[in-house]
Amino acid sequence: MSIVFRQLYDQNSSTLTYLLADALTGDAVLIDSVAEQAALYLGLLQELKLNLVYLLETHAHADHVTGAGLMKERSDAETATGWRTGANCADLQLSDGDTLAFGNEVIRVINTPGHTPGCVSYRWRNCVFTGDALLIGGCGRTDFQGGDAGTLYDSITQRLFTLADETLVYPAHDYKGMRVSSIGQEKLTNARVPGRSRAAFIELMDSLNLPRPRLIDEAVPANLRCGDPYEIIDVHAS
Repeated sequence: MSIVFRQLYDQNSSTLTYLLADALTGDAVLIDSVAEQAALYLGLLQELKLNLVYLLETHAHADHVTGAGLMKERSDAETATGWRTGANCADLQLSDGDTLAFGNEVIRVINTPGHTPGCVSYRWRNCVFTGDALLIGGCGRTDFQGGDAGTLYDSITQRLFTLADETLVYPAHDYKGMRVSSIGQEKLTNARVPGRSRAAFIELMDSLNLPRPRLIDEAVPANLRCGDPYEIIDVHAS
């Protein structure tokens, strides 16, 4: 079956966005889009003759504004996020086990809270798009937006690490130039989870003392509005 898969990168926020499509029907999905990259996405959709049907969020990001609002203006796509995210503007409020069909392809929703209460991951074919729940060699922080280290440990060890070892891991961010891992690799080499008890993981996460995200005061409210385009950027401007 013919498919389209593109991994796109936003340098300013180190965000990885994913374009998936059934090339036979042209139905496409964007996962974790970035407002400043909307023109790039629109160009790709036009070039590849794709019809955007879903704009998926793994959670309400604190380091960039989603491109969902802008893309929804220019397409018939539905927005979707985990039901506990708090983005009531989203067309679809997703729960664990929900499925989303695009063309002949299916995405399955996995609840993976902890980084934030509303975090979800998306499983497609032999891939899992983990947002900030599981990063390559690490995991998302848990010290703001209702994060909970114990819950994140459970999400990683009981939900993600139970997937087949050969499942490819595609996170929402990477800061070291890495773009893909696997469940098996993360079970062996992830710096934060393997070999640690739940209590030890909580202690580690509580001691990170990371700086506050630079754009959090702008990004989180905008993302809870599904990236209201009139508040952010105008891709129509010449």
